[in-house]
Amino acid sequence: MLDEYGFEKFEENPFPLAYLLTFRTFGTWLHGDQRGANQRIRKEPHSTPYVAPNVPLHERMTESLRHEPTILDPAQRELVAAAIHEVCTHRRYRISALNVRSNHTHAVVSAMVKPEKIVNEFKVYSTRKLRREKTFSDERMIWSRGAGTRYLWKPRNVEAAIEYVLYSQGDIPPETIFVD
Repeated sequence: MLDEYGFEKFEENPFPLAYLLTFRTFGTWLHGDQRGANQRIRKEPHSTPYVAPNVPLHERMTESLRHEPTILDPAQRELVAAAIHEVCTHRRYRISALNVRSNHTHAVVSAMVKPEKIVNEFKVYSTRKLRREKTFSDERMIWSRGAGTRYLWKPRNVEAAIEYVLYSQGDIPPETIFVD
């Protein structure tokens, strides 16, 4: 559908063109961290209330961890990427960009489902694959709660997200996977 200027009205679609999904490994970005954080509880569906840096809070959060933060080595990162591709193939999601880092994962994914479902499937498949390969014990937590779920309504937003995922992570790792 076009607006009065002849441009597509993307916001009226029930689902965006894609999502920029970001999820972290356990214990690698806690509330109070100097980088800030987002609150879990949201008053509005697409808002992410910001929690300012707070040293005492960060210290309490660090002390309360069940075990040390989870960091993925290169082999584990490859397993996570393979698991995410399995999800996308099985569920028929379109993955435009994927970058599995040592402490977080970014993905640009198109699907006609809510982004929280996609992230949950990514975490479940990845955890299963990592445990089957005996890279982590059953007691170890691998992922933190929640995820960043940015809705991408316009083609230029999708292109910018792909660029960010593939080329704006400080380097271009061999684990970066780009599928057209």
